[in-house]
Amino acid sequence: MTEKQKMLAGELYLAADRDLTNARINSGNFASLYNSTPETQPEQRYEILGRWLGKIGAQIEIEPPFYCDYGTNLFVGDKFYANIGCTILDCNLVEIGDNVLLGPYVQIYTAYHPVDPDLRLTGKELAAPIGIGDNVWIGGGAIICPGVTIGSNTTIGAGSVVVKDIPRNSIAVGNPCKVIREV
Repeated sequence: MTEKQKMLAGELYLAADRDLTNARINSGNFASLYNSTPETQPEQRYEILGRWLGKIGAQIEIEPPFYCDYGTNLFVGDKFYANIGCTILDCNLVEIGDNVLLGPYVQIYTAYHPVDPDLRLTGKELAAPIGIGDNVWIGGGAIICPGVTIGSNTTIGAGSVVVKDIPRNSIAVGNPCKVIREV
């Protein structure tokens, strides 16, 4: 298996692999281009996202600055909005549904490191996919951790750290994020 295949399979992989490094450099080039494109050029921004990300829906808006590791592993539905400072570490698949709103500085992390220090010192990493359903609002400064699924029609409170799946039709807040009521 290639390091990319290992990464997408959730197995230990070397992020310093040449192909993965080149893919991150390519994503960084797209980020520089996107983040420097003025708000007065929405068609150009959309075209850049279409070349950069794995899939984009209609009527999406991402406020610069925006960063992601690869872009190719990020799939975004229709009517998606991300406020300023969003960072998505898409070392594994990130699938975002329709009508999703991200507040400022939301962080979505598929990447993580082994907890065993000896294994961590090898430079190998892991990544687990993240899924976000339709009609979700994630408040500013929230962090979505590897392997989490957030169900449709859910609100995640600002500053929350989501470490476990959140069911659909929920309002969840806190660190760690917990459901406080169903909607």
